Amino acid sequence: MATPAQKLADALDVLERLQTRGRVAIRSADISRTYRERLITAGFLKEVMRGWYIPSRPDEPLGESTAWFASFWGFCTEYLTERFEDQWILAPDQSLLLATGNRTVPPQLLVRAPGGRNRPTELIHHTSLIDTNLALPPVRDRMVDDDGLRLFSIDAALIAVTGQFFTNRPTDARTALATQRDGSALLERLLEGGHSVIAGRLAGAFRNIGRDRIAEEIVATMKSAGYVVRETDPFAANLAAPLPRDPSPAAHRVRLMWQDMREHILEVFPAAPGITDPASYLARVEENYVNDAYHSLSIEGYRVSRDLIERVRGGDWNPDGEEADRAHRDALAARGYWKAFQAVEQSLARVLGGDNAGTVADEDHPAWYRALFAPSVVAGLARASDLAGYRNAPVFIRGSRHVPMRANAARDAMAALFELLRAEDETAVRVVLGHFIFIYIHPYIDGNGRMGGFLMNMMLASGGYPWTIIPVNRRADYMAALEQASAAGDIRPFANFLGELVTAQA
Repeated sequence: MATPAQKLADALDVLERLQTRGRVAIRSADISRTYRERLITAGFLKEVMRGWYIPSRPDEPLGESTAWFASFWGFCTEYLTERFEDQWILAPDQSLLLATGNRTVPPQLLVRAPGGRNRPTELIHHTSLIDTNLALPPVRDRMVDDDGLRLFSIDAALIAVTGQFFTNRPTDARTALATQRDGSALLERLLEGGHSVIAGRLAGAFRNIGRDRIAEEIVATMKSAGYVVRETDPFAANLAAPLPRDPSPAAHRVRLMWQDMREHILEVFPAAPGITDPASYLARVEENYVNDAYHSLSIEGYRVSRDLIERVRGGDWNPDGEEADRAHRDALAARGYWKAFQAVEQSLARVLGGDNAGTVADEDHPAWYRALFAPSVVAGLARASDLAGYRNAPVFIRGSRHVPMRANAARDAMAALFELLRAEDETAVRVVLGHFIFIYIHPYIDGNGRMGGFLMNMMLASGGYPWTIIPVNRRADYMAALEQASAAGDIRPFANFLGELVTAQA
């Protein structure tokens, strides 16, 4: 007779075959009731709604949302395709968010589908989906993204959304506008539909982001066809600086977030004290190493002690016999942190000597990352290719509705981030947005929190602020403030949080 472990293994084998085929949404019909119940009991399956499940981790705490938010878009694609085949599409506003890189999980996903039920379907973790019985747009106005999600094309969605979208989602709207090289695709649709009011709104929106040529092209063309066009700016505020011509929506998103958030930071963050004695500053940083390593590693889930950190610093680290694999990984993480900290100190010396902090961070951060993970690569616990740099796969942030942008977009976003750090005059803005946007992009598979902390402290040093530690006992506050900035676009709680820590360190 098979043991319970063997029975569970048989069920896992079925689940593994489904996942190998790329399945995210698991239906009752995909797996027998016996196997399904075993997987649910063991924590490998989580029910989303009656008859539909997602894979999960058995060590995930009760009520944890990570598996769901990580699976959300894939689940919706498979669920909607099962119900409507290819006869569905996301609403224009949600289409614009996804097409320009905003993959935050919404509380309610609005879908158009002929035959839709016009009522919400409750999902888990305070999310829902509503399929409305509305006709689909013409085929030329549709696109399918890498997740298989069916979207309005950007130009069609810009015409279909209401003026409230520009007021309520200015960063997303401006990012979408910036993807348009000229007005031709929009004009074709505006002329065919006789959309004179929408033409005036789009002309005003393009002028708001500094694209006067497109604005004038829209107005002149519509007027030449006999339409009366009154240009109106749908945005609540002017853009501080025009956007450069850049084909990357991710880069524009970072630039727009920076413009939108910087003034809020200056209102609450303490003034920079300035650099007085570089040698004393570096000495204080060195004194902070043990405390910094303990909190930075602990906040990312490594089980470290101050004793382990001291032994690693002194080269007296041999994990053999210490709970084997886990202890080995923790010791290697601590060793990598020590090596990376030394590399960061060299970069700090450049900044304290007067070099531009954004330039130094741009040039030196690959070396910090290599130092952070080289011990794990040498020990065979990480692949050598992991040292290559930015990720080539998706990542997810535990418990967050914010889903970081795709790998190719992350590269464009990182280039824009360092461009902004180099050009920014206000240290407080470099500190808060340097750390937040780095975490928002999540450019690495692992180590984003540690690297983001190094970057933050590099910016702090450039203004003479003290080296600042985010304590592990404030992790919940830290993550909540990041979530407000990432998912809701409100940077003030995060700026206040960091400002309090900096003041306490002074």
